[in-house]
Amino acid sequence: MECVSSTEDKPRTGILNLDVLSCPICVEPFTIPIFQCDNGHLACSSCCPKLRNKCPSCSWPVGHSRCRAMETVLESISIPCQNAGFGCTTKLIYGEESTHEKTCTFSPCSCPVKDCNYTGSCKDVYVHYKNLIHPNPQSTSQRYRVRCGESFSVKMNISDNLVIGTLYKERLLFTVQSFRKSYGVYVIVSCIAPSSPKVGKFSYCITYTIDGHSITYKSPELKKIQRVSFHTPQENYMLIANSSLHGESLEMRICIKKEKRDKTNDIKGPHQKRRAEGDGTIRRTAPSTPGLRKLSYRPSYSDDGQILI
Repeated sequence: MECVSSTEDKPRTGILNLDVLSCPICVEPFTIPIFQCDNGHLACSSCCPKLRNKCPSCSWPVGHSRCRAMETVLESISIPCQNAGFGCTTKLIYGEESTHEKTCTFSPCSCPVKDCNYTGSCKDVYVHYKNLIHPNPQSTSQRYRVRCGESFSVKMNISDNLVIGTLYKERLLFTVQSFRKSYGVYVIVSCIAPSSPKVGKFSYCITYTIDGHSITYKSPELKKIQRVSFHTPQENYMLIANSSLHGESLEMRICIKKEKRDKTNDIKGPHQKRRAEGDGTIRRTAPSTPGLRKLSYRPSYSDDGQILI
């Protein structure tokens, strides 16, 4: 890895062997805290309990003394997110890349249109799909532009497998897919986005009606996908039996809802205060009673130390 240090005169560039930043035992990148034995052998916090706090190199105890020098080296190394090319500006401490990138909002997603090779962040894919006229007639004949919380009608041929729509307020794409099997048809709704909490959490409901009878499926979670898959879903799907089908066409009503943020720990009111305790609980203090004045009393003492009333 190339390292740059700045001085008053000019920046200097050097080469750092990344192997020295990995635990010699599990060969995983070091994360803080880092421990050392009395002979200076290093071990990560995960390996120390597995070794029963005994250094494998010299048998001296390890897991009690921190190696502050190596920790300082890690803190001084700033690494860009691997999704920097898609817009992420987060700078990461060495060893924390994988934790961040699992939930990075800018993780690349693929355009769901068949034979389109465009890749970008979920917001960029939304803009790409919205502005680009694809040659695929299935994608251009029906463009569903919907608002969260409002039901909309979807008509699709089972053989088409895929219908694409937009959640225009959230600037996200969603897909409706059908999978024909010998015993019926699977229907699933997904969102083109990474598994990032910042994207939000969604649920959906499908209602299929035939001959006056309705079948309703409610899914507690709208699955986020970065690429459309044409494998039969294993969860969060609706199954319509062959006896309930009418030809090759599916007509359904779908409603996608965005779940509200949990506000159970939020305390409102100008007279209420909160204090977070170590166990995560919140204690409320009652507001002071208006109209009452707090009195202060300072006692007086005699020469022999007695309080004068």
